[in-house]
Amino acid sequence: MLRTNDVATIRCGMIGFGMIFDDTYRPVFERRSSEPLYYPATGPVGVSLAAVATRTGTRAARYLASEAGRRQPFVNFAGPDAVEKLLASGVDAVCVATPDDRHFAAARAAIIARKHVLIEKPSVLSLAELDELTRLATDNDVLAKVVYHKLADPDHKKLRTLYQDGVLQHVNNGYCSLLEPKSISCGQFVEWITGRNPATYVAVHYLKLIDFTFGPDWALDRVSATGQRGIVGPADGSTWDSVQLQIVYRHPDAREAAFDIHTSWVTPDNFPGYVEQEVQFRFDNAVWCAHQRKRGVELTVENRTPGELKNTPNYHYNGTFLEPWGERSQRGYGIEVIERFFQEVAFVEYGGTPDTRNERLAKMRALTYNDITADRNCVAIVQSLEAILGRAAAGAPGCVVKVNGPAGGLVLSEPGNATPHILYEGRV
Repeated sequence: MLRTNDVATIRCGMIGFGMIFDDTYRPVFERRSSEPLYYPATGPVGVSLAAVATRTGTRAARYLASEAGRRQPFVNFAGPDAVEKLLASGVDAVCVATPDDRHFAAARAAIIARKHVLIEKPSVLSLAELDELTRLATDNDVLAKVVYHKLADPDHKKLRTLYQDGVLQHVNNGYCSLLEPKSISCGQFVEWITGRNPATYVAVHYLKLIDFTFGPDWALDRVSATGQRGIVGPADGSTWDSVQLQIVYRHPDAREAAFDIHTSWVTPDNFPGYVEQEVQFRFDNAVWCAHQRKRGVELTVENRTPGELKNTPNYHYNGTFLEPWGERSQRGYGIEVIERFFQEVAFVEYGGTPDTRNERLAKMRALTYNDITADRNCVAIVQSLEAILGRAAAGAPGCVVKVNGPAGGLVLSEPGNATPHILYEGRV
């Protein structure tokens, strides 16, 4: 860790520099370059973007040019050894915002290098990978966290508050939908979506919302899924346009709760909102409905909506503002959850004396909203989902994965085949 003008500073390395960086990480680094974090336990702690690692370095170079003279520049590493060079450059923490099937290798290398790590959702794609990252983080005494920014959405925080306080009683079932425009799959992500699906990419937000909000006193029981192909890839291929996922939990009283999660990344680009998001949860005594595109603002600007600007913007997630006191700012729950990670790193490193660091580390690891040790159900569902879709693409639709049954932690059953396929032997 570095101290500049008596202010401790967390030097961060960024692996990946795409849309996610621009929407959420960039505002954090730009604000904290001149305004340190401050909490009584730590005092002021700066956060600086010290290095970036990408395949080509092109986007990072453009950003450096645009910010020349305004902020401290970072080192721009590119090429096959970019991550290795970044980790050797003296960074203290690493944020991984690559495509999801590249998370594991980057996070593993960073943890082995004894860097605190924040990984975009999903953390990894299999429980075996999660087991390894968990073990390595423990061995190397660092934090390993995952971004689930929807947990900080005001609506979702209120939902959890009411459930934990007993106002909403015994969740029975739910429906969640998140639909993104075609420009996502056919534009921004076109280089990496081959063989991928929108559920792994965005359904995980709702998987974590469900698991975190209504848990932990229940058990994940089974996973099933289907989907559609033919727009972003061949109709008989392995790239999915949309996915319908169902997960079933079992309460301690043996009652089941089923949740259907629909995702797509082929919504028309002229759709009035950036994304279409809604949830409905049914309880013994209540119904909770939320539509995150229709919760307050409708906008029409000649020749600017719904392309450049959207008719129904979500300023809760991320927005730029002229504050009443004249300051320009960018804030929202998508940004706040990134800052929270740096607060946790600051607490571990600067929240007390060196001899009590392990106590502070354990306290931050116990935060189940973002620690990878609490990501097991989400990763188990993702691993099951991808196996089910893989079998469907191979001509065997209708598979179901049973969780923590007598044959293993994740066991896939295929219609017409009496031999189960064990995806994960250990207990989820």
